[in-house]
Amino acid sequence: MRTLYFDCFAGASGNMILGALLALGVDKEELQRQIWLLNIPDFDLVVSQVDRSGISATHVEVKVPQEHVHRYLRDIETIIDASNLQDLVKARAKKIFRRLAEAEAKIHGIDVQKVHFHEVGAMDAIVDVVGACVGLELLGIERFVCSKIHVGSGFAKMAHGTFPVPPPAVAELLTGFPIYSTEVEGELITPTGAAIIAELCDSYTALPEIKVERISYGAGTREYKDFPNVLRLMLGESAAEKASNSNVLTDRLILLETNIDDISPQILGFVMERAFDLGALDCWFTSIQMKKNRPATVVSILCQPSDKDKLADLLYRETSTLGVRIREIERECLPREFVRVETKYGPVDVKIARRGVDIVNAMPEFDQVKKLALEHKVSFVTVRDAVWAELNKEKTSAADGRPN
Repeated sequence: MRTLYFDCFAGASGNMILGALLALGVDKEELQRQIWLLNIPDFDLVVSQVDRSGISATHVEVKVPQEHVHRYLRDIETIIDASNLQDLVKARAKKIFRRLAEAEAKIHGIDVQKVHFHEVGAMDAIVDVVGACVGLELLGIERFVCSKIHVGSGFAKMAHGTFPVPPPAVAELLTGFPIYSTEVEGELITPTGAAIIAELCDSYTALPEIKVERISYGAGTREYKDFPNVLRLMLGESAAEKASNSNVLTDRLILLETNIDDISPQILGFVMERAFDLGALDCWFTSIQMKKNRPATVVSILCQPSDKDKLADLLYRETSTLGVRIREIERECLPREFVRVETKYGPVDVKIARRGVDIVNAMPEFDQVKKLALEHKVSFVTVRDAVWAELNKEKTSAADGRPN
């Protein structure tokens, strides 16, 4: 399984993650092209190689016009939803910002929608988060693992005042993570860095068994004497993660279910939307008959173990249920990757699933096909079939050993 290991011996920030991803091989031009899909004001990624206590690392500075805007969660979600980014990138970016909002809401004792972001609502932070999500998709990462996290020490000045390191929101975001502090002063892990890692990583451990392909370093802006302020990323294949040479992947998930016979369909629709917002991997409804022949609905939610409690809470708060069935299940799935197919109408990303070396499923990105169909005033099927034709050409060329 294609695995990314976050080695956070100097914490992490949004621009450190972005720099390390570029150093791993993410193409800067492609990264900028996709971030442009946000339809945001002019921005630029200033990328440079710097020295951090003898380690050559990639530093990224996001240049955006100066703003005086404090955005709410719904403002950031609107920016992301209105973009032409891939659905997977949109979903992951929104989950990261929601995680930030939930941490702030808990600290301040207010509703999530009333949280207004200061530093993390700025356009450069939005570029950091979305850019990181884009980079991860471009690299085809399937699994994320994190080391224990060095948080720094001392105090940090923030919008609400001076707070101990780690500040309250960061401490909340890192609940459940192994963290530590040393004599190194300063805030080593920022809210943006903490939210990205907390959303991505479901395993926190010393370096797992991994066949390392590439190692990169993303530089923090602050410089220390005799301490490398860098984030190290290790990319490679996890050992013993593939069930067989068919490349089938297995993982342990949680299935929550409840039977409901006295609820409005509108509320059920809302529950499904909120379930996905809270991290559900899937949600579905099944029609059943209950006692006295009453028609009812089974609400099923599939999620990661770490999301079980908040999704169970959703069912209790938003439906009439008095109990939820919870069980652990094993899921088997095929690894996925994205390839870019050039057609006469324009480029389209295609999600491909393989079993062994054979492609058993390929699906063009719906939004991209739709956009090209509207631009060229042709049917959706016409663009989709053009993608299939080009993809089949590439498969044939590869099978014959001819260059594409």
